Amino acid sequence: MDDAVLTLQHWLSPAYPVGAFAYSHGLEEAVRTRRVRDAATLDDWLRDVLAHGAGWPDAVLFHAARAGESGADAAARAFAASAPRLRETLDQGAAFARVTGHVWGVGGEPAAYPVAVGRAARALGLPARLGCAMYLQAFAGNLVSAAQRLAPVGQSAATAILAGLSPLCRDIAGRAAGQGLDALAGAAFLSDIMAMRHETAPVKVFRT
Repeated sequence: MDDAVLTLQHWLSPAYPVGAFAYSHGLEEAVRTRRVRDAATLDDWLRDVLAHGAGWPDAVLFHAARAGESGADAAARAFAASAPRLRETLDQGAAFARVTGHVWGVGGEPAAYPVAVGRAARALGLPARLGCAMYLQAFAGNLVSAAQRLAPVGQSAATAILAGLSPLCRDIAGRAAGQGLDALAGAAFLSDIMAMRHETAPVKVFRT
């Protein structure tokens, strides 16, 4: 278990070279339009994204890939709500697959990000629920980091928000286990719209 935790922590660390720091998942536009403007609105936004937006389908896709379902990557591509969302998951997934294939010798085929991580976890026999929960926490952590660069959210508040999201990450990872691709669903429409509007914004800090 110690080796599994260390490997997953390495893969999902901000230092792992997937370029996650370049993507805000629509959060930049949400901050620009003041839908996210402080710690409270950021916490609400992230909880909705995890529970009803990309968090749930990513968890389903991770588990499907970890279980060896062959259609996971095609489903991930089809389920992307917009071109920016598709680019975000494919770019990070390709980077993850490239680095993990080179260093660990597994998961070298490019795929959507949760699928690439799930496939690599399957190849090394890493625990599915723990891997999924850590994936979701890393996703949330990247958005918290983006918010610190965009909005008036300090380090202490950001740390508290991320700590408070841990139970939700564990819950989503547990509920998504064994669901299969038929469980793919999403209803965070405002998050999707913010990602679409960001694509044509004249000035951007993040790629999405």
